[in-house]
Amino acid sequence: MSSISTIALSGMNAAARRLEVSASNVANVLSTGAVPNADGTVPAGAPKAYAPLELVQTASAGGGTQTTVTTAKPATTAVFDPQAPFANKDGLVAAPNVDLAQEMISQLVAKYSFAANARVVKADDEMAKTLIDMQA
Repeated sequence: MSSISTIALSGMNAAARRLEVSASNVANVLSTGAVPNADGTVPAGAPKAYAPLELVQTASAGGGTQTTVTTAKPATTAVFDPQAPFANKDGLVAAPNVDLAQEMISQLVAKYSFAANARVVKADDEMAKTLIDMQA
């Protein structure tokens, strides 16, 4: 595999991971929990809200890209839901800090990034075939 294809493959892997992170955030957008105490702990027996994920993408020294998944800061926001069994005295629960519009954009970025890198792999393969044919 050429270095061009290796770099493009790292981009395809990054795009796939970006989509995984976004899909997890969208799937858990309604996973609320108890509002954390001042020290960050939730009351005993109460559920903890889903902590959204973020993808950090950095350039690799030899070309290509690497990804790291972290937890979003702040992870939750307080929303009014007095019907929840774990709501505090003010009727608030912790909801994941997920922006669905931003998640849609992230999914589109992943889609187009994957497609562009796949096209680079295909072009590299075609160039290698042409070179082999010229040598034969």
